[in-house]
Amino acid sequence: MSLEVSKLTKLYGNQKALDEVSFSATPGRILGFLGPNGAGKSTTMKIITGFLSADSGDVKVMGMDALNSPKEVSRLIGYLPEHNPLYLDMYVREFLEFSGGLYGMSGQLLKSRTKEMLNRTGLEPEQHKKIGQLSKGYRQRVGLARALIHDPQVIILDEPTTGLDPNQLVEIRNLIQEVARDKTLILSTHIMQEVEAICHDVVIINKGKILASDSLSNLKSNSNETILILETEEELELEWFANLDKIDFGAKGERELLVSTTDPASARKVIMQVIHERSLNLISLNQSKKNLELIFREITNA
Repeated sequence: MSLEVSKLTKLYGNQKALDEVSFSATPGRILGFLGPNGAGKSTTMKIITGFLSADSGDVKVMGMDALNSPKEVSRLIGYLPEHNPLYLDMYVREFLEFSGGLYGMSGQLLKSRTKEMLNRTGLEPEQHKKIGQLSKGYRQRVGLARALIHDPQVIILDEPTTGLDPNQLVEIRNLIQEVARDKTLILSTHIMQEVEAICHDVVIINKGKILASDSLSNLKSNSNETILILETEEELELEWFANLDKIDFGAKGERELLVSTTDPASARKVIMQVIHERSLNLISLNQSKKNLELIFREITNA
């Protein structure tokens, strides 16, 4: 394991921001690190990268003790924080060369790494612009290039696709997958589709505790429940569907109902009966296996 986190605990007064958090990550497999706002994701990542201290626990990066030797370990880690810190008055190429210099790079090595990062992140056309002149999407690219400039073994990306348009999103997603082939990469994001598209493993944290840690395929296959999604023109009432278990309003509000069931045939009959009795105008009734978003909601709301 190139990253091992064991019983990591962080206190703020009497509040436990992290409560014996444990997980591991390996090269070649992208780890999706998920949790609601305030769950402890950023605190965990800041401790791994040496920006925060821990009250107890262990963090090993490539076998090195990250808590006792944060400066040495930081050279092994590439980190893109959620709030991407950049020097807006510096030019793109200048900033990357400056960033590489902070890791002791110089001469031909620094030039070649800078050129490679400009090319891989699609920043070559923007390299002579000031960072402050760039769009938010391109600033994200600069932050990603900065995180990769020193060829780290462990890469931690916190919301790396924020502000990217659909085309940029595909490009950065491809870059992340390419980089992760021989690196350990942790991706923290609120976009579940992003995790399902590129992650191999998933860790879900809430209120400072790990609630799930498994491969994405195992997490999805462990549930034998089916999801029915009902959408009508009228607003729905949950009490109309009292005979069904695990029901909730969906992403479109009270005109969309989510039903989690192990017996979809019976559930469909109940739903159609309600539609008939209430003279509802049906827009759609779809059936699918649980996706990561629904699993996440179920685990974090338990």
